[in-house]
Amino acid sequence: MGDLNQVLGVYSKNIMDHTGTGATMQKAEHKTYYYVTRSGVDEYHVQPLNDQHVPSGLVTSLTKKQFISTYAPDINYYERKTLPALKSLKSKIDKGEEEFSNGNLDKAEQSFTRALFLDPENPKANLGMGSVQCSKKNFKKLSKIIEKLLNNDEVFLEEQRQEFNMFAISLRKQSLFDEAINFYSKAIEINENDENLHFNIARAYFDAGMNPEALKHIEKALEIDPSLEWAIKFKKYIIKKS
Repeated sequence: MGDLNQVLGVYSKNIMDHTGTGATMQKAEHKTYYYVTRSGVDEYHVQPLNDQHVPSGLVTSLTKKQFISTYAPDINYYERKTLPALKSLKSKIDKGEEEFSNGNLDKAEQSFTRALFLDPENPKANLGMGSVQCSKKNFKKLSKIIEKLLNNDEVFLEEQRQEFNMFAISLRKQSLFDEAINFYSKAIEINENDENLHFNIARAYFDAGMNPEALKHIEKALEIDPSLEWAIKFKKYIIKKS
């Protein structure tokens, strides 16, 4: 997967399954979850999460357009599933480092191996690291990834908010209003007191023909900042068109 640049968190993708044939064919939709990083302005890497809710398996590279039109952020899944799993994984890494520092190489190897083998049935795919060797190089690489993933502080959340807003703007320009609204909504989950986010999502709702929702968010933007000139003008326009 190359050097880790920016962790974007966990995203989901809706998969449509078909069972039966002809008149008996049935459709069922389910979500699959992926760990996502970005290694350039227009290069995104997605890797499925395994049953332990941690990254494992084939890494796929996508352009920005491919990525944002197919995947959606899932903050709740990350917090409920992936974060606890990563904390458990981190404890194994810390134990291995402690044993390594104390010269207990056998015990260190056991701890590192347990941490590195996230998917026992597919060890070569774990976190994109290739064949697993108990070495300080692999330990440092894994540790770097885990530390970043566990960084759920305000800086990381602000990075996510900015990403979601950027994706939503791009989607709205492509007239993909439902997708844009989804990303704006996720950004608002992180910071519901950002007047610009409420203004942006109001534009997406308006473009989608959902004027009541647009008006609701414009009013929220003006509640936060009553002097927001473009929001005042847009509110009048929405009312005129309703």
